[in-house]
Amino acid sequence: MIKPNEEVFKYYFYFIQERMNIFWNKYEENYPLTRDPTLQSYKFTNVYRAMDRVSQYLIKNVIYSDEKFSDKDVLFRIIVFKIFNKFETWEYLESEIGEISLENFNLKHINNALLARKVSNPIFNNAYMMTGTHSLYNHLNYKHEKWLQMVKDELIGQSVIDKIIDATSLSDTFDHLRGCSFIGDFLAYQYAIDMNYSNVINFSEDSFVKAGIGSIRGIKKCFGNASSASYSNEDIIKFTQENFEYYQTKFDFDEFKPLFGRAPTLIDLQNCFCETDKLLRVKMPDLQVQNKRIKQRYKETPKSLELFFPPKWNINNNIERLSLAPRAENFTLF
Repeated sequence: MIKPNEEVFKYYFYFIQERMNIFWNKYEENYPLTRDPTLQSYKFTNVYRAMDRVSQYLIKNVIYSDEKFSDKDVLFRIIVFKIFNKFETWEYLESEIGEISLENFNLKHINNALLARKVSNPIFNNAYMMTGTHSLYNHLNYKHEKWLQMVKDELIGQSVIDKIIDATSLSDTFDHLRGCSFIGDFLAYQYAIDMNYSNVINFSEDSFVKAGIGSIRGIKKCFGNASSASYSNEDIIKFTQENFEYYQTKFDFDEFKPLFGRAPTLIDLQNCFCETDKLLRVKMPDLQVQNKRIKQRYKETPKSLELFFPPKWNINNNIERLSLAPRAENFTLF
């Protein structure tokens, strides 16, 4: 039987409620956004993965742009964006080669543009650890060359994109991506979720989950010996979802207000274990699993956040304020 360490597990539900309150306070312009000094000082992602700025940009500007792209183009655009995971790189590429599509996927042109860009600007987001080593591509000099060559040879050349279009489940999509060079379990799951934001595939986010490294640390802290050979990390994430309301009530964190009526799905709950791991490094510093401190301090982003979600979620019409602007002074956590 799965049984959490409740003294620790309560912080998981504390994080979910308090971090979501930060969003709603920002949405309703109630300040201060939080009185928790840890959440004020350090960078924590949103409860909902789709709420993060990069995901919001991906959904609105890459997937649901004004232009009409084919299904293959949409998946191709998602992959190219996610390799760099940085909207500045995406906008630079589009300014250099035009709208990104299979038709204008000229490797030499793109690689040269990125070489020029990286002289003065980082082209990769440091949120994901992107390996640049693989026996098939080690003859190439730069990481971006290797990744884009893989896209050409495997996702396009070996018809992986076509296989994803014909996928029958989210786990099937994961398996196709996992078979590509450079793409391990973590990235395959993240990319599958990104593709599932589109209209090309449409599977329930509650149908499949894969725990990332940070999430596994949080699970080990909250469940101790339960996160062993007896139960997989994915079993524990599903257990958390199935018992979500029970533990909310038990720990007295049942004032959680979901995202315009959308309950957190397995990908969101997985992410929250990663963020709880970070929170516990401050709240319970003696409870150590590998990392001992939070690395990234919070820094206000001086840009408005345009709220937009996959139309198939049917929540965009519930949004009253489409743009969340940062405060002009005394920046606090968003």
